[in-house]
Amino acid sequence: MDGTSTDTHTREQAAAELLGAYATRTPVRPPSEALPGLGPADAYEIQRLQVEHWLAEGARIKGHKVGLTSAAMRRQLKVDQPDYGHLMDTMFHTDSAPIDPARFLQPRIEPEFAFVLKRPLEGPGVTSAEAAAAVDFVLPALEIIDSRIADWRITLADTVADNASSGGVVLGANPVRLDGVDLASTPCLLHRNGVLTDTGAGAAVLGNPLNALVWLANTLAPLGIGLKPGHVVLPGSLTAALPVAAGDVVTATFAGLGTVTAAFSEEHTC
Repeated sequence: MDGTSTDTHTREQAAAELLGAYATRTPVRPPSEALPGLGPADAYEIQRLQVEHWLAEGARIKGHKVGLTSAAMRRQLKVDQPDYGHLMDTMFHTDSAPIDPARFLQPRIEPEFAFVLKRPLEGPGVTSAEAAAAVDFVLPALEIIDSRIADWRITLADTVADNASSGGVVLGANPVRLDGVDLASTPCLLHRNGVLTDTGAGAAVLGNPLNALVWLANTLAPLGIGLKPGHVVLPGSLTAALPVAAGDVVTATFAGLGTVTAAFSEEHTC
């Protein structure tokens, strides 16, 4: 292939291959290698086809995540903007409850804020003030990112096609109103098995995590997609992604927001 667009059949094949990785627990080669010239538009279409498959199986869209919000990651992938993925209801886990590591292929974990919306938010032209007004409360969260692509060998198009490397979400239990926290300056400590592994602050996310919510609403607008009341939006990680495995217990502590814990079982729980 030479160009910037793939045909419908080719996109369907790529989506089927990624869906197969969930079923077989075996990562696949990067879609960009199988489809030279794969661009973001086709990659988002491949993502959409997988979401349609999950919806047909009874899953529900519960929100969105924004990725590539750190300057370092955008430089690494040579892109100038973030990407987004869908959060399905099947991806959510209870704070501190056992998580079966067999649900994932190559999991890593990231501490994030989680915005929970109280009103619709639709672009274009969404401002920071409008985004803030749409937020009901903020929660501490841990995103479990994962890749169906072998060895995390990804370009921008690959991660977009793979639902922005989404895997799972753990939400904390301490809701805080947006006017009760300074997101940009809020520090975070990340511990794995009781050992401090990283620190960060909200400013790592596009200068202020609210900017990621603005970007998402305006980016979804041309697609006719609006954010809905009750939706969860993850704006991006405050630290580098941390690899995790069976038996690991990861806790993120946010000043003013409290803690959230992801506890991975030693063995399968289902």
